[in-house]
Formats: sequence, C-alpha cells, structure tokens
Amino acid sequence: MSEMSHQFLYGEDHLTAGIAIKIAQGETKGIISNAARKKIKKSRQIVENIVEKGHPVYGINTGFGPLCTTKISKDETKILQNNILQSHSVGVGEPIHPEISKLMLILKAQSLSKGFSGIAETTLDRILWHIDNDAIPIVPSQGSVGASGDLAPLSHLFLPLIGLGKVVYQEKTISTQELFEFTGLAPLDLGPKEGLALINGTQFIAAHAVKVVSQLQSCLSQADIIGAMMIEGLQGSVKPFYRELHNLRPYKGNIHVASRVKSLLKGSEIMEDHIDCDRVQDPYSLRCIPQVHGASRNAWLHLKELLEIELNSVTDNPIIIDEELTISGGSFHGQPLAMAIDYACLAASELGNISDRRIYLALEGNSPGVPKLLMKDTGINSGYMILQYTTAALASENKGLCFPSSADSIPTSLGQEDHVSMGSIGGRKALRVIENIEKILAIELLTAAQAFEFRKPLKSGMILDEIYKEVRTKVSFAEKDRVFADDIEKGIQMIKDKTIIHIANAVSKKKKLSLETKFSNDFEVY
Repeated sequence: MSEMSHQFLYGEDHLTAGIAIKIAQGETKGIISNAARKKIKKSRQIVENIVEKGHPVYGINTGFGPLCTTKISKDETKILQNNILQSHSVGVGEPIHPEISKLMLILKAQSLSKGFSGIAETTLDRILWHIDNDAIPIVPSQGSVGASGDLAPLSHLFLPLIGLGKVVYQEKTISTQELFEFTGLAPLDLGPKEGLALINGTQFIAAHAVKVVSQLQSCLSQADIIGAMMIEGLQGSVKPFYRELHNLRPYKGNIHVASRVKSLLKGSEIMEDHIDCDRVQDPYSLRCIPQVHGASRNAWLHLKELLEIELNSVTDNPIIIDEELTISGGSFHGQPLAMAIDYACLAASELGNISDRRIYLALEGNSPGVPKLLMKDTGINSGYMILQYTTAALASENKGLCFPSSADSIPTSLGQEDHVSMGSIGGRKALRVIENIEKILAIELLTAAQAFEFRKPLKSGMILDEIYKEVRTKVSFAEKDRVFADDIEKGIQMIKDKTIIHIANAVSKKKKLSLETKFSNDFEVY
C-alpha cells in the first residue's frame, strides 16, 4: 500500500483480496501514479510502432485464436478491436453480482497498470471512472471456460467502453447509451491491441476467488467459535485442544484452531463442572475440530497465497516486454487458480459436513443434562429434529458440488485452445457451497445456544457468554415447536453480518485478553 492507507496505487502497490474489497466498497481509492502512467505510455507507444512497421504480432495486426495467421491491415486494426468485444460477448445466464463485476474492473486495472499490455491511458482512465462512480457493467455468469482469458465475461464487462451493453448505475439497470446521456460521456475509440488486452485475462476467476477467500475466512472463524459453543453445550473435553498435542503434529491450521478454541473455553464454569466426569473421549465432530477445521484453514491459506500472486500479475496476451520483445504466451490460463479454488471448495464443504455432525450429536440426548432433540416436552413437540434435516440436505448438496471443475477440459477455438481450466465454473460453484455453509453454521449456532440453556446457572467462557446473550436478543429459547424457519433466517443474517466475530473481537479488546485469545491475528487477515 502507499503511504496513505486509504489510497492504493494501481500497478505499483501490492493488491490483496482484502484491499480489493475495500476499493470495491469505497473505503480505499485506487489511483494511477505518474510513474505508472509513464510505463503505460511507453507500452502503448511500442504497440503503435509495431503497427507502423507492419511486422506480424499476434492480436495487434493478426486475427485471434485460429485466425492468428490472418494478417490485418493498418487501417483495419482499430475496427478489429471493436469487433472482438462484440463477437466475444456471448455470455448467458443470470448476471453475476455487481460487487464481483466491480472487483473484475479493479483487478483488470491493476494488471493493465503494470505497463506490459499496450493499453491507452484514456481507456484505463475510463475503467477507473466506472469504478469510482459505481457504474458497474452487467456481466452474465456463464460462458467462460477459464482459459484464453475469461473472454466472454470480460467482453461484456467492457462493452460500455464502446457504448454498448448495460450497467447498474444509481441502483438501476440502464443501457450504456442512457449512462452516456446522464453523464456526458462518449464511446471510446479503441486502438490496436486494446480490445484483446481488455478481454484476455483471469479477472472473472480471480474476482470470484477474492470473494471465496473473504467469505470462507469468515466461515472458518465463525466455525471455530460455534464449535467451541457446542463443546460447552455438550460438555465436551478441552484436552484435545492442548498445544502439547498439536506441537507433535504441527500443521499451521491445526495449531491455530486448537489455540483459538482453547482460549474460548478458558474460564468456563461449564467446562470446570465436567472436569471429573467419567467420559474419556468425545466423538470426532468435537474432538477433531482442530484437525478438520485446521485442514480447511490450510486450504484457505493456500488459495489466499496463490491469489495474491495472481492479483499482482499480468495475465493478458501478448505481453509487451520492450521494443525488441513481444511474447505470445499463456499467462491467461486459469489453471493455477482453478485447482486451488476446487481445493477451497472441498475445504468449505467439509466445514459444513462436520457442523452437521455436531448438530446431530446435540440431538441424541447422550450428553448429561441435555434432553433428546434439545427439548424436554417431546412427542407432542419435535424439538430441533427437523433443523438437522435442513443441514443434512445442505451438506449433501455441497458434496455434489465438490466435483473439481478443473478436472474437465473441452477444446475450443477450432483446437487452437485445446486445454482449458474451467476455473470460472469452479469459482461460481465454490461460492454456492460457501453460501450453503453459512446456512449450516447458522443452524449450528442456534442449536448450540439451545443446548447452552440446559447448562444454567453455570456460566460460559467470557466471549462465548456474550455471543450467547446476543443470540438470545434475536432468537428466544424454544420450549415448544414453532416456525423455526424464522429463527434460521435470523441466524443466517448473524453469520453474514459476522456478528459473532465482532463480539469476540470487542470482548477481547475490552477485557484485554491475552494475545492467544485475540481473533484478528496475521493468520486470519486476508
């Protein structure tokens, strides 16, 4: 980041998922420095010189894909750029969320500002105008195979530059022509290579990966907290979370999760009451939280690290190195992210899998003092029985979504593009899985809170007690059956709003708890 924390220098500063989201939310402003502009101008001039000299260079004065051997005259090079945006705008399906479209603009601005793409300053400035003014292009969700660049979605993303397509502006979907009438803008006259520079790249995949990193991180943090609540509700053992155990098998994720859960259980009267009981071992869904949550966290970290490389890379084609060297390569291929996204998708699904098992465990009535189905008067009441049906359905749905998209490849472009990543499909699919996880965790949160009630008057750990109180401000203890869907919706909103993370951080700060207990450490920051 630049010296001012609220400002980001495209093409120079190091972009992360967190910073990209802050730019998208308007908390940080992205700009292009004079130094970056100098590199952008130099790269643009090299493209102009290539056109003047007439030496064939892919995408500048040749056709695209299987038409790479077709020479394009100097006069036709500009027409070619408009044509490529139109011919490649073949996306179908529901539009992606405007936030993801905006992230695509931000990620493309970062890549183009590196000065290796031959883009014109005026084009880049127009992209920044769309970001700064929240004029977000409509981008269909389907149509990319994740190689040769995310061609279809990126084409739709940049149709507004030439006066075509639609945008979301001031919370309304309007045509680009209407946008121009409101703002006084006019279509750009794209020069040689610009169309190709705009649509070649991995920004559709990467923008989805940004959301995966952000939302999965939130689920991981909340799963640890809710898992700790369930340990208390069912009076599980704290021993499986001792550092002495995990130092003998020192995976980063395992150590981190074990430390967090142990900290959350510190000072709990519920756990102290259990200390001399006869139970030796808990079921895996409680005992193996460090191993399962930790493995998912390791997968998240892997995607985060690869994504940061991608966000600070040049991913279009060809690449303009200098006057003497222009390289037609494959940096647009989405495989590096595609495989990591599939891994993260599986990691997310497993969070839901073990959460569902803990919910089932809570209903069995095998924990002393906790009634079967978490309700005393059953028979006439079904209690929490059917909430677990929902988590079972969601966990099963996620299993079906875990087939790796990157395992597939279908040749395109008449065989010129004969291996593709399908990372675009993997990115969309991973977000679907994470949305299901948020619902499962919401139901576990309600279930753990219901189990808590039977531990009174014993008190919980300091942080968990405050979280329990917050749950009760939104969802009351269930003494008899009611429409539980209403409770679930409130729980889902708490998960989406990261309510329990905010409470954990606030209590930790207010009570000046140990560093071990704090939740905003370096391993979590994305």
